[in-house]
Amino acid sequence: MAEVPSGLVEPAYGRRSLADVVPAVARALGAPVGVPPSGLELPDASSYVVLLVDGLGARLLQKHAHAAPYLAGLLASSGGPGTAGVPSTTATSLTSLGTGLAPGQHGLVGFTARVPGTDQLLNHLAWDADVDPLEWQPHPTAFARLVQAGVEVTVVNKREFRGSGLTVASSRGGEFVGADKVGERLAAAVAASVSRPSLTYLYDSDLDWTGHRWGVSSSQWLQQLAMVDAEAEQLRETLPSDTRLVVVADHGMVDCPDDRRVDVDDHADLLHGVALLGGEARFRHLYCRGGAVDDVLAAWTAVLGDRATVLTRDEACRRGWFGTVDAAVRPRLGDVLVACHDDHGVFSSERFPYEKTLVGLHGSLTPEEMLIPVLVD
Repeated sequence: MAEVPSGLVEPAYGRRSLADVVPAVARALGAPVGVPPSGLELPDASSYVVLLVDGLGARLLQKHAHAAPYLAGLLASSGGPGTAGVPSTTATSLTSLGTGLAPGQHGLVGFTARVPGTDQLLNHLAWDADVDPLEWQPHPTAFARLVQAGVEVTVVNKREFRGSGLTVASSRGGEFVGADKVGERLAAAVAASVSRPSLTYLYDSDLDWTGHRWGVSSSQWLQQLAMVDAEAEQLRETLPSDTRLVVVADHGMVDCPDDRRVDVDDHADLLHGVALLGGEARFRHLYCRGGAVDDVLAAWTAVLGDRATVLTRDEACRRGWFGTVDAAVRPRLGDVLVACHDDHGVFSSERFPYEKTLVGLHGSLTPEEMLIPVLVD
């Protein structure tokens, strides 16, 4: 098996990945679910709050520590960063957190993925295909298993996400509390954390949105980071003193300049043998026509060169990028996978025009995208 390029970070499933956070919390609550991780041990407590800040990579937090003094101040005492799963994208990561499973088991293997047996992509955020989320992700969530063990679990999220395909797949089992504003979220978390034993999960998407729209080098992103830091600090101050707070992220982000973008619609040779283009700009799934895998692999490798790691599904699975891969999940993965290096991206003006409007991107295995803070207070 070829060596991983030096600039990529592989996932730490079972040790210190996003999928290990809830199992570690469960152990600390005295209600273990699944196999506790070997690299993430949390202090015992009867009440935990987990705040997930979408888009807050560990590298970004370190670089901009001056804008987030509370969160940055927890870096040294929290045991180092964890990793997202592969790909490092929201739908995949939120489901790993909520289920305690790697992507190869829970099956949400990217922003978009092929519905097996069809020529259709499922957008896991919009849930825009006629797919039952209970069939697509049939495993009990870690939240549901905690409820069965007698733990009160509350999920605090925007009202629009109640009952969505992604919510059902990733975080069913807990009591859903709709809260659109920061004040509502904090009040809901404080109220829920009074119960013993309890786990309260809060999700904040604003930093990710700002990064996509303006980029992580923008003043808008830096101001939003400062607001997230104030939110987290206020949450800590208003929670009961014996409730532990864990702050994590689902991925980091990189800015992708125009001159680092490859548009497949300008390279006809990249589309020969490709039946369906999926994934996202930083991590592409290529679903190939029968017998075309080797040709597609060769063409993409030749065109992209050192801008990406291009490998077959079998090779990615051997590397453990998706953890254990269930039989039902395997055909959702591209026959060929493209993980971009540095700040490169692979776009399609025709198929995914909206992606071309985004500045900040994520999905690949660079340290900026894969390393996530796991902060405990």
